[in-house]
Amino acid sequence: MEKLFKLRENGTTVRKELLAGLTTFMTMAYIIALNPNLLTGFGANGQELWNAVFMATCLASAVGMFAMAFLANKPFAMAPGMGLNSFFAVVVANIAALTGMSYVDSFRSALCIILIEGIVFIVLSILNIREKIVDAIPLGVRMGISPAIGLMLMNIGLGSNAGVYSETGGPFYVMRDFFGALTPSVARDTMGSGYATMVLTVVTMLVGLFVILVLAHKGINGAVLLGMLVACVIYWAGEAMFLHTNPFAGLQGASFVPPVKDMMDVTFLKFDFAGFMQVGWFTMITLVITFCIIDMFDTIGTLVGTASKAGMLDKEGNMPNMKEALMSDAIGTVVGAATGTSTVTTFVESAAGVEAGGRTGLTAITTAILFLACMFIAPIAAIIPAAATSSALIYVGVLMLGGLKNIDFTQIDQVLPLALMLIAMPISGSIGHGIGLGLISYSVLKVFTGKAKDVSALTYIISLIFLVKFFLVV
Repeated sequence: MEKLFKLRENGTTVRKELLAGLTTFMTMAYIIALNPNLLTGFGANGQELWNAVFMATCLASAVGMFAMAFLANKPFAMAPGMGLNSFFAVVVANIAALTGMSYVDSFRSALCIILIEGIVFIVLSILNIREKIVDAIPLGVRMGISPAIGLMLMNIGLGSNAGVYSETGGPFYVMRDFFGALTPSVARDTMGSGYATMVLTVVTMLVGLFVILVLAHKGINGAVLLGMLVACVIYWAGEAMFLHTNPFAGLQGASFVPPVKDMMDVTFLKFDFAGFMQVGWFTMITLVITFCIIDMFDTIGTLVGTASKAGMLDKEGNMPNMKEALMSDAIGTVVGAATGTSTVTTFVESAAGVEAGGRTGLTAITTAILFLACMFIAPIAAIIPAAATSSALIYVGVLMLGGLKNIDFTQIDQVLPLALMLIAMPISGSIGHGIGLGLISYSVLKVFTGKAKDVSALTYIISLIFLVKFFLVV
């Protein structure tokens, strides 16, 4: 261990590293159930697809963390990125609507985007180009992406995550049909028998959210996971007491054998390039660029921010082995595409493990092993109610709003793109459209204020691609 991870040189011990890995796992374990829920419409598109994404989430995350440990010797953990997975689900739905393909076929087509992105990142990492690309994107747009995605996640958590169906139709949503109703009587009349489920949903997500907030405020590790567990207990108890249903019916006769077969049959190396080509060249290029931009900002920002907190930066503010860390993220993304999940990226929750003393790749390995162990609990993960995952979505969204502190609100070239992205992403449900509007507004503003030379050529190119997509691509 000492020779492999240089524990003494990094001021740590095996015990510290193991505890740090467990701490990181506890803070981000929610993604194991939340990711397949988001990517499959909470199982609405088949249990086989849900199982496949579940397996892919565990495997791709673990491979990415093993790469981080052995290539970069860093304590950072990886998993399918929040925001990126929501965007991926929207892309899948849009491909299905545009082409008429089934959700599963559209899913396989969208995996081509993730594969291309991962390969591009491997090449860019080898050539040390990723950092240069990030520097070329305007600061206002770069800093605005995270809080805009945060609002989108909050909108999903409060608005469209936990849909309720009844004899009067559906889905009915929390913000639109519960809080959006003028009076409780209107909500009851609209939702019929689903009103009781809606009340339980609202109570569950709000209690779960406040439990997470309180535990996080007290500095308790695993606040998100513990809050989700409390929310689950509330929902299950409500189902049994008030809805008179068995919340654990899905466990009867369930197999705790990892659903490897479902992954092999549904998503493993099932790339549908022919289906992907049906969306059109401009849309295809725009989607790949969008995923690349978001992932670059997320990964580099997380790596530098967490490394700074851990004292891992040198005098010039650079992190040693940055190239290897970025390569690990790219490897995880390629494995995710091959197995069946959206972009794998470095998780900000890694900061919890760093805070607990993690300094080397042994922390990442510990977290990776725990992710692999979770492959045996697919039936348990499947009974986690959507309302409980909504609590996590809202909380993560709130954290991402913290990026607003980096915006200089006295500079209109930062405020205008930010404002458009904050509005566009939640309303349109598209991260790509939000970024496109941000880049276009920034470029136009600079041109008409006589500062065209301040805009990089790459920004103009990407803005033009978005303009063509918005106005010329059907």
